Amino acid sequence: MGKNLTSRAEDYSKWYNELVVKSDLAENSGVRGCMVIKPYGYAIWEKMQAQLDKMFKETGHENAYFPLFIPKSYLSKEASHVEGFAKECAVVTHYRLKNAEDGSGIVVDEDAKLEEELIVRPTSETIIWDTYRRWVQSYRDLPILVNQWANVVRWEMRTRLFLRTAEFLWQEGHTAHATKEEALEEAEQMMHIYAEFAENYMGVPVIKGTKTESERFAGAEETYCIEALMQDGKALQAGTSHFLGQNFAKAFDVKFATKEGNQEYVWATSWGVSTRLMGALVMTHGDDNGLVLPPKLAPIQVVIVPIYKGLDQLDAISEKVEPLVKELRSKGISVKYDKRDTHKPGFKFNEYELKGVPIRLAVGQRDLENGTYEVARRDTLTKETVKAEEIVEKVASLLEDIQENIYNKALDFRKKHITEVDTYEDFKKVIEEKGGFVSAHWDGTAETEDKIKEETKATIRCIPLGAQKEEGKCMVTGKPSEQRVLFAKAY
Repeated sequence: MGKNLTSRAEDYSKWYNELVVKSDLAENSGVRGCMVIKPYGYAIWEKMQAQLDKMFKETGHENAYFPLFIPKSYLSKEASHVEGFAKECAVVTHYRLKNAEDGSGIVVDEDAKLEEELIVRPTSETIIWDTYRRWVQSYRDLPILVNQWANVVRWEMRTRLFLRTAEFLWQEGHTAHATKEEALEEAEQMMHIYAEFAENYMGVPVIKGTKTESERFAGAEETYCIEALMQDGKALQAGTSHFLGQNFAKAFDVKFATKEGNQEYVWATSWGVSTRLMGALVMTHGDDNGLVLPPKLAPIQVVIVPIYKGLDQLDAISEKVEPLVKELRSKGISVKYDKRDTHKPGFKFNEYELKGVPIRLAVGQRDLENGTYEVARRDTLTKETVKAEEIVEKVASLLEDIQENIYNKALDFRKKHITEVDTYEDFKKVIEEKGGFVSAHWDGTAETEDKIKEETKATIRCIPLGAQKEEGKCMVTGKPSEQRVLFAKAY
């Protein structure tokens, strides 16, 4: 199986597009801007989902499901929210089709116009807060800690698999609290959970921070984010958590009786990550041979490929391999024994390398005689021979080692691609020639932020949390600045 992948150095964007398709993660569909997530890609998403779901439940959250359709009037109740999403909404106007009278096919039945148009959810704050009004009467009903796994639709003109599609899968958490402090704590907690997932499971180092006012979620008072850096030096927002203040509670009249008997508006958060994380996974670790998957999220952690001539040899190898498969599975390791006779070993080696399977074991006649396995690791492409009696232990420790190694490799890359600058000239040069994160002083105004974006295409990715305060001057206007912020070109 020849990979024929464009190299990253030659054309990073093309490399990404080819890799997603060739490694069987996803493909474009018959519907413009929408993708088909293939079984292998969906298996990775399921592993992501399972881990995140566990983390949500461990912090007291429950899953629920809300309607896909949102009445147009709901969306208009929160002004900044509707402004943020208006240009991306898919709208349902009719509820029936009919055969055209001239026999030319199916047409929309003009008599079946909806009284009020319905929006296909771009996000669910409005429908959920309309529901919470019925759920909340007193402080005893709070907090509400709800998450929803769903699909959303945001009409995109320029799409890329996983990174930007008209329909995508995600989770969205929506919580309601009695106090501002509790809501802020929740929003921050979820950012930390996302960061822990990105770093410990995806092997993707992230920078935690807050967004500037112009980059905040529509309707939020504060947006917390995690920002990752891809191998082409562009940033990717990997997750966001929003403190919504009382904006949605006021828009949907969600009040509660306090212990003292007063009526107060509820405090809110919302937070989400999407199948965009799949794109982050591909772009952070992939190489010119294909995907490099972190063992914790790989659908197949170990693949075993027999090398044989004739069925007798295959039977002898299978006799040795099958107990090993059982033993590895009993230790929670996912294994595939690929004894298809329709493809040669070389084809299989290529296929699993392309698909990013962390460990490949090869076993042939000589290995049977010597009581050994050939062990190849995907991240470093190195091979070694291991005794059969040591193989289980070796595989378990290798999986841990690979998980750690790919994270450290990505971390080293990021460290080399955070550049401090003090002048706008230097800033432009680094953004254009080196890429990555650029740490610089900014005067805190939207005008300066817009000017930088217009002239360099770089945006403020975040105001890093816990960064040292450092007096300085804005690189553009020379006005005073309290701390550096991180800029980058982004997906």
